[in-house]
Amino acid sequence: MRQLLLLLLSALITAGLMLSTTATAQEYVTIDMEIDINKPAAEVWEKVGDYCSISEWLGLDCEITSGEGGMGSVRALLGGRIIEIMVAQTELSYGYTQPAVEGQFYNLYHGFMEARPVTDSTSKMLYTLTYDVSNLPDQAAKDADIERRRGMFTNALGAMKQLAEAD
Repeated sequence: MRQLLLLLLSALITAGLMLSTTATAQEYVTIDMEIDINKPAAEVWEKVGDYCSISEWLGLDCEITSGEGGMGSVRALLGGRIIEIMVAQTELSYGYTQPAVEGQFYNLYHGFMEARPVTDSTSKMLYTLTYDVSNLPDQAAKDADIERRRGMFTNALGAMKQLAEAD
C-alpha cells in the first residue's frame, strides 16, 4: 500500500511539473515562520500536531479522506476545495503538498510544520511554505501573495501558541 501511495504521489508531482511547463520560468519562494512556546515540544505537538488540527488553529474545516492521519493520508479542507497529501512525518513534524489539478496552474505548494525543542520546558513552532509564484503578473502581486500567506500562517502560529500554552 505504501509503495502504491509513493508511486501515486510521484505520478502526481510529475504530472504537475508537466502542467506547469509554460513560457514563464518557475519562481519558487519560501516563507519561514516561527513562534516561541512556553511548553515542551512533545506537549505542543500533542495539542496541535494532528493532521486535522488545522481546523482548530487555522479555522478551516478538515476531513481525512484517505489514510489514518499519518504518512500518505489525504485531508480535504474547505469542503474539498483544497486537497493536501502528507508526504513527510516525524515524531514532532509533518510535511504536505497539494496535488496538481488538471487545467489549473500548478504551483508545487508544500507546507512543513514542526515543534522543535529549545529547552526541556520550551519549544519553537516552525511553519514553512514553499511554492511557485511565476503565475502572478508582477512583483507587487507576488509580494502581496507572500504577505497574505505569511499573515495567515503567522496568525495560525499564534493560535497554536494559545492552544499549546492553555492549561
